[in-house]
Amino acid sequence: MSHIVTIQTEVRDPTAVHAACDRLRLAPPRYGTVRLFTAEATGSLVELPRWRYPVVCQTETGTLAYDNYRGRWGEQLQLDRFLQAYAVEKTRLEARKQGHDVVEQTLVDGSIKLIVAIGGAT
Repeated sequence: MSHIVTIQTEVRDPTAVHAACDRLRLAPPRYGTVRLFTAEATGSLVELPRWRYPVVCQTETGTLAYDNYRGRWGEQLQLDRFLQAYAVEKTRLEARKQGHDVVEQTLVDGSIKLIVAIGGAT
């Protein structure tokens, strides 16, 4: 029996943040406080390609703090890629904790299909 699941991503797991950065070949996240254009934010700092300021993953709340000035200081596509990678890596981590296997398939439109095999039977 298969199930289709839609996930709204909250970024709460520092291990999955690190794995998402590895997956995208980004610098490892570092914890700190950074000044965005008009505010400060503290959390795991993720440097996205061609972004003026890092994305701050505030894992305590699941939220992101960033300033890309409506795309002028950073392309939204890069943030979307990071969130997709985070969701995939978090799913993999949780499935493995429960003894399940995960099969990944990248679709033509760039989305990723994950198949979680219950009990490790793929």
